[in-house]
Amino acid sequence: MKSAKTTGVRTRSPTFAKRGIVASSQTTATQAGIDILKKGGSAVDAAIATNAVLSLTEPHMCGPGGDLFALIWDPSNRELTGLNASGRSASDVSYEAMVEKIGGENSTIPGRGANSVTVPGAVDGWCALHERYGRLSFEEVFTPAVELAERGVSIGLRTVQAWSAAADGVLRDPLTKASNESFKATYLPNGKAPRPGDVFSNAHLAETYRAIGSGGREAFYSQKNAEQLIACVGAAGGQLDGKDLQRVHFEWVTPLSTSYRGHDVYELPPNGQGMSVLQLLNLLEGYPIREYGQMSAEYWHAFIESKKLVFEDRARYYADPSFSAIPVEQLIAKPYAERRRQLIDASNAGTDFTHGEVAVPGSDTTYLTVADGDGMMVSLIQSIFAPFGSGLVPQDTGYALQCRGAGFSLDRTHPNCYAPGKRPFHTIIPAFVMKDGEPWMSFGVMGADMQPQGQVEVLVNMIDFSMDPQAAGDALRMRHFGGSQPNGVHLDGLGVVQFEANFPAELIKDLEHRGHKMQEIDDWIEGFVGGYQAIQYDASTGIYCGASEPRLDGCALGY
Repeated sequence: MKSAKTTGVRTRSPTFAKRGIVASSQTTATQAGIDILKKGGSAVDAAIATNAVLSLTEPHMCGPGGDLFALIWDPSNRELTGLNASGRSASDVSYEAMVEKIGGENSTIPGRGANSVTVPGAVDGWCALHERYGRLSFEEVFTPAVELAERGVSIGLRTVQAWSAAADGVLRDPLTKASNESFKATYLPNGKAPRPGDVFSNAHLAETYRAIGSGGREAFYSQKNAEQLIACVGAAGGQLDGKDLQRVHFEWVTPLSTSYRGHDVYELPPNGQGMSVLQLLNLLEGYPIREYGQMSAEYWHAFIESKKLVFEDRARYYADPSFSAIPVEQLIAKPYAERRRQLIDASNAGTDFTHGEVAVPGSDTTYLTVADGDGMMVSLIQSIFAPFGSGLVPQDTGYALQCRGAGFSLDRTHPNCYAPGKRPFHTIIPAFVMKDGEPWMSFGVMGADMQPQGQVEVLVNMIDFSMDPQAAGDALRMRHFGGSQPNGVHLDGLGVVQFEANFPAELIKDLEHRGHKMQEIDDWIEGFVGGYQAIQYDASTGIYCGASEPRLDGCALGY
C-alpha cells in the first residue's frame, strides 16, 4: 500500500465558523456532531455524538470497548478541566497469575487476546461528561449513531485500507483464532472487509447505543451487556467480573502545563503520555528553531534527539499515579530540560541515552474536537489501542474490546508493572493551548507514540513557522522509533526515523551524515504519522478556525 505523495503544501483551506465547529477523521461523524450543535446541544453533546458515530465508521480505532480522555474549556467559569476515563486490570488476577498465563517474567503481555483486556472506561467517560456539560438528553445524543448503524454508512478509501489490514492481523493471530466468529460476523460482512464506498451497518452496535442512551452507565456495566462482556473474556481465557465493571472508571483531573514561546500548552497527567509533549517543548524552546527553518537539518536533529531523551523518561517514570509516586513537577520543570539538553550533540545522533535522574518521593485511536457558539471547546481522544483492540467482540454487542493491558511492564521494580486493579500506561492524549489567558487551540494527533511527536510538530509549525492550523497539519512529518518502552521492551537506542516522501533530499542526507538511520515511508499504514484534528479560536473576533488530517477520511465543518 503506497502512501500518497504529500508535498507539504496546503491540501485544503481551513474551515471558519462562528456558531459551532467539529473536526474528526470521518465526514459522517463530523456531520453528526454539527447536527447535534444545530439542535441546541453543547460542544460536549456533539463530541459524544461524533465519537459514537466514529465507533461505527472506524471500529478498528475506537468504540465503547475502549478508554477516553478529554480536556474541556468551560467559558461559564473560565476553567480548563481534564477527564481520565481509563479502566483497570482485573482485580482478581495477581501478578503471579498474569506471569503464568503469558509464559514468564521475561515476556510481555500480548497485544491481542483476553490477557490484554482491561475494563472499558469510555462509557463512564461519556456519562460523566454529559452529566456535567450536556444540554440534550442522552438518548438524543446517541440517536445519530443509532440511526446510522441501522441503515448503514459508506466507508472511505483510507478507512477501508486500514480496516482490511487490521482485520487480517486479527484473523491470523493465534490468540484470537478460537474466538473470532463474533469478530467476523460484526466486521467482515460477506466474509471480507468493506470496499471503498460499501455501505456498512451494525445492528448490534445500534442496540448497544440505544441501551446506553436510555439506561446510561448501568446499561453497559451491568445487565445484559456486562454479562456478554464477561462471558467473552472468560471464553477466551481471561478473567473479568461484575465488580470490575461496576466500579467507577472516570476521574476529573487537573491538567499539567508548560509555556512555549508565550503559549501555555496543557496535557493530562499520567497514566497517559501527555507529559512527554511538555518535556519535549521545554527542550526545543532552547533552540532558535525559526532561524533554523522548517526544512533544516538543525531543527529536525534537535527534534529527534530531544524526543529520544524524553521517551527515556517516559519509559521509566510514567504510570498509574495511584500505584506509583511520579516526579511530575521535576520532569516538566525548565531547569531539568536545560540539564537534559546538554546531552544532545549538535553533530551526532545519540545511541545510548537513558532516563534522567530525579528525586522520586516514596510510596490504533481516534481524536476529535468540537466548539460551540457559547465558547465551550472539547478536546477528546478515545481508543481501543491496537487496530480492533484485543480482537475480542462480545456476542451481539457490535464493538471490540481494547487491549490496553499490553501497555503494562512485567518488571517488578517498574512503576508501570502489572498489578490487579491498576491502570496501564496510556498513549492517547488530548491537548489544549491557551494564550494570554484565552483559549487558543484544541487539538490532537492520533497514532500511539506518534501522538506527542505529532503534537509538537504541529505546534512548532504554528508557533515557530507561523502556519495556520490546516497548513500545520498538511506539512510533512517525521516519526522516530527506538529506545526504551513503558512495557519494558528495549529497542535499538539509535532507532529509525521514518519520513514522508518529498522531504528535500539534501535534508535527509544531512541527517544521515549526523548518524540518523532514515527510512522513507512507502506504506501509510505501517508508517502512520498521525491523525490530526484542530480548532483554533480567535478571542478578538470569536471566530473558530478548524483543520482536519489530510491523510485520513475526515473533515472539519462549521456553521
